[in-house]
Amino acid sequence: PANRFCAASNNRTGFLCDDGVTCVPASQVCDRVSNCRRGEDEQEELCGDLPRSLPGHLVFRCSNPAYWVYADQRCNGMNDCGDCSDETGSLAACPPCGSEWWSCSPVLYEYCSCVPRRLCRDGVQHCHSWSDEYIC
Repeated sequence: PANRFCAASNNRTGFLCDDGVTCVPASQVCDRVSNCRRGEDEQEELCGDLPRSLPGHLVFRCSNPAYWVYADQRCNGMNDCGDCSDETGSLAACPPCGSEWWSCSPVLYEYCSCVPRRLCRDGVQHCHSWSDEYIC
């Protein structure tokens, strides 16, 4: 397939290997680990000039044009762009926080608009309002 688009586990954007079956999550392409049987996910023509050498569907451009992340890092709850444009930006178009997440304004810049529920009531403030310790 020409553009090699596929959906990996959890519906994450992926890269289809030559075998037409194996779907490698975008962020595992060009990570120096061969996930395809013939290593086509690590080839020079694909990885030689990141992100330009990658198929467009594997790349998400942050609001700061100097930065990009792999497409499967968009809407993963983490601040991969550094300015949250991969989580809260209009380009990202993320759904609201899923069931594993608590919606709040995080204190830590690691998160953008939600914090993982496993951090609720752990005695550490993760939300400006402290809602992760008292409500969540």
